[in-house]
Amino acid sequence: MPELISWTLPPSIMLGALLFGYLCGSIPFGLLLTRMAGLGDVRKIGSGNIGATNVLRTGNKKLAAATLLADALKGTVAVVAARQFIGLEAALIAGLGAFLGHLYPVWLKFKGGKGVATYLGVLLGLAPLMVLVFAAVWLGMAKIFRFSSLAALAAALAVPVALYLYGLPEIASLFVVMSLITILKHHENIRRLMAGTESRIGDKG
Repeated sequence: MPELISWTLPPSIMLGALLFGYLCGSIPFGLLLTRMAGLGDVRKIGSGNIGATNVLRTGNKKLAAATLLADALKGTVAVVAARQFIGLEAALIAGLGAFLGHLYPVWLKFKGGKGVATYLGVLLGLAPLMVLVFAAVWLGMAKIFRFSSLAALAAALAVPVALYLYGLPEIASLFVVMSLITILKHHENIRRLMAGTESRIGDKG
């Protein structure tokens, strides 16, 4: 039976859940891991992003994988902890906070990543089966078109629809917001896709 949301949490608890999620999400693992590995500031290479895709441009695949996992798990930890101690309502708020924390970390002057890994981590914490939907759409689009950005955008559009069809409207509403933000954060990729200059998966540089 789906977990019901009453939306009766005190504003202070809502704010606390949002702040907790934000602090979890704002940990810049890509930057921290590359510095610990002696690879310098990842913001000074490639796209200047702190996410796993840009970490991969250092040539260290293991470090990129570790960044992807860490960026995802910070979203998962935020929602699972909030759900365990307070409930689903707080988990939704914490999930949004974690996502925004990754995008706009206060420690890096609000210049973070594009949020796909943290988006996936929040999804894992709230509706684990939907991760399979994301993965299936991403892999299918990536195989056909070989654009990582296009695959991520298609998967982000598919997830809210799948959540609604699966009978999870409250969680779907959260992912509508997160998916729209994801699309906005990929505006440069969208511009390059339209211009035919976006890099394909496997391209050098």
